[in-house]
Amino acid sequence: MEQIFEKDEFELPENDSSRNQMQRIALFAIYDILTYLDMKEPVDVQSIVSGLTDVDYENADYFVKAAAVYTVKYLSDIIPVFNAHMNKWTFDRLNRVEQAILLLSYIHYFHIEEVDKGVVIDIAVRLAKVYLDAKDYRFVNAVLDKVLVK
Repeated sequence: MEQIFEKDEFELPENDSSRNQMQRIALFAIYDILTYLDMKEPVDVQSIVSGLTDVDYENADYFVKAAAVYTVKYLSDIIPVFNAHMNKWTFDRLNRVEQAILLLSYIHYFHIEEVDKGVVIDIAVRLAKVYLDAKDYRFVNAVLDKVLVK
């Protein structure tokens, strides 16, 4: 007998192999990149992406590859932007998951594709509700609202 469980309203679908899944994988890739950088180890984007997607880098989803490559390429330019918009906080004081969510949102909005600011913030809030403490999504929402301005 199949048992049906009600999903938390904020949980991302586990069986969704489309964009939601790719956003989650991109988040994990950015998290891995930040971990390597924190350990002062070389970052091998191709290995990270292919390891998370279980396919060769060349066959991996464009969104995941772009998120990883642009993180490495623009990280030093992005962090000061966040620091300028966080009251009494700095990017390096945030936990790594929160950093990854903010970076993914910034890169998605400014570098990967034309997308509405509200959509990017909604994705970030959903990720924050799944992977961060209960009310941390409010901080993510507030910071992104200030930073994602064209």
